[in-house]
Amino acid sequence: MRIKVCGNTSLKQMHQLGELGVQFAGMIFYHKSPRFVLRHLKGFEVKKEKLRVFKIGVFVNSSYDEVMNHVDNFGLDMVQLHGDETPYFCERMSNYISVVKAFRVTEDDNIEWKIKNFYNDTDMFLFDTEGVGYGGTGHKFNWDKLKGLNISKPFFIGGGISPLDPPLLKEFAKDAVATDLFAVDINSKFEISPGVKDMAKVKQFVTDLNG
Repeated sequence: MRIKVCGNTSLKQMHQLGELGVQFAGMIFYHKSPRFVLRHLKGFEVKKEKLRVFKIGVFVNSSYDEVMNHVDNFGLDMVQLHGDETPYFCERMSNYISVVKAFRVTEDDNIEWKIKNFYNDTDMFLFDTEGVGYGGTGHKFNWDKLKGLNISKPFFIGGGISPLDPPLLKEFAKDAVATDLFAVDINSKFEISPGVKDMAKVKQFVTDLNG
């Protein structure tokens, strides 16, 4: 399975992720996040690096111009829209860069209804856990909410995934809905402190998930 490590704040660690076989590195451009990348890195520093990972910028209700400025300054490969962006906003973005639209899932959600207006305007979906505000919760949502659905678009699964979860992810991958599972999104359970990844845990996760 492909893996995205989100909330990166270190170029050295993003290089290490590529060496470990991680495919995607997320950087958070939401100023309220403890992993707000602009506190740690400048765009030109990131853009000039030859990284093995694809760079995904995570945005929450940012303006179109703000997103596009960061896309250019950081050399982003994809954007993840994690706020209340409209299908029209996603469409505008998708004319220039691959768009991942994130959806925060609750126990009462009708997921098919939640995503139905975004099919034509995004490249991928991401399913995460609903929390207070827009930050990560460190908790899983009920993956059974996805089972039996026909998503028909590549998706990431995130939300509190931990080093102990490869067996659960492998079991989930047996369900028909996982035909569209594009990547697993990990973050806070693999950190020493916000934005500083525990590379030993990431390495073991890569081995356990794909071994």
